[in-house]
Amino acid sequence: MIADLAGWAAAFEPDAADRELARTALVDTAAVTVAAAGDPVARTTAGLPEALRWAATGHVLDFDDVHLPSTSHISVVCVSAALACGGGARAYLAGAGVMARLGTALGWSHYGSGWHTTCTAGAPAAAVAAGVALGLDEDGLRRAMALAVPAAGGVQRAFGTSGKSLQVGFAADAGVRAARLAVAGATADPAALDDWFALVGGAAEPDLSGPAVPDGLAVKLHPCCYAMQRPISAARELAYNGRGEASGAAVGGAAAGGGGAFGGRAEDIARITVTTPEAGMQPLIHHRPRTGLEAKFSMEYAVATALLDGFPGMADFTDAAAVRPEVRRLLDRTEVRVLPGGGSGLMEGETRVAVECADGQRAEAALELPQGHPGRPATAGELAAKVAACVGTARAPEVTELTWESAPRLLRGVLPPG
Repeated sequence: MIADLAGWAAAFEPDAADRELARTALVDTAAVTVAAAGDPVARTTAGLPEALRWAATGHVLDFDDVHLPSTSHISVVCVSAALACGGGARAYLAGAGVMARLGTALGWSHYGSGWHTTCTAGAPAAAVAAGVALGLDEDGLRRAMALAVPAAGGVQRAFGTSGKSLQVGFAADAGVRAARLAVAGATADPAALDDWFALVGGAAEPDLSGPAVPDGLAVKLHPCCYAMQRPISAARELAYNGRGEASGAAVGGAAAGGGGAFGGRAEDIARITVTTPEAGMQPLIHHRPRTGLEAKFSMEYAVATALLDGFPGMADFTDAAAVRPEVRRLLDRTEVRVLPGGGSGLMEGETRVAVECADGQRAEAALELPQGHPGRPATAGELAAKVAACVGTARAPEVTELTWESAPRLLRGVLPPG
């Protein structure tokens, strides 16, 4: 059953729409990887294999794209694996297609149980991306996927620590290693894929129909968990409509107060109420974040920083920003009401944010889809602003015009072997 994905990948030929998706994924992934070059994860992985280092660094800001039906970060895994083996768009898309289908077949119940699908679906998918780049045929791809099974794990308890991005790096590296072993003639039983799939709770058979990545990819405009994109967008809409002042517009963020519609004045806000479906809280495990990494997985912080800073960016998810006194005051005034039931994914239902001000004014906004969702795509201007915020205006043209051939040189220059 799962081994059938190898046949799909071996026969896959991308069309123009697939190649456009691959190009956006390459540029977005490269940009967020460059942005994290100074992160401790980039330093601590020096000397380790390229796929591991590129994927871990590219994921540590939690700014990389998401495939919502599979609840997984497809591109940071599959771009890294493909590039590490000299692959291009077809290798990436073959791996991405396998990851999308495998993660979707694992289902929300798999993610809801605490697994990190980016890693569980990511290791076999990385084996496909690397295997296609290395020229493996269908049988070779099956063996590579099976050889990646021992590394197909990862848990949500790691969220808010270096472990989250590192386990994504482990998945990408495992796939590359498995593909190279398959090229060298290593044997494996493809039935291991079905056994593993059952053990981790998979039930549905993968759907081999549709484009390379069914339902497309969601591009993040804020560097934090995708479950925070919607409350941030709702809070920004609420701030604008409720106070009559425009929110900030720069992707870089504020983090110094004064950028948001409430002028950075926490004392203006008496109470915040967030109402959200239970599924939307699954990865948001930090209610009083103490670090920038923890703040990336906090519903309360999402709303606080959006109200205070306008357009939360990288500067709003540092250790110093997470413990600002004005943020802590808002966290104490925030109530999250979780609606029980459901469980169809992060974007189930809608998120509603209500703010009561000290002067008696009250504002409320509800949102189903954040900007950047495939159903509400980011504009060309928003994508360009994200790239510029990640790499700087001087380097933005280079990254925007990146090719599959030039990308490894860029990453090796930014993240030298160590």
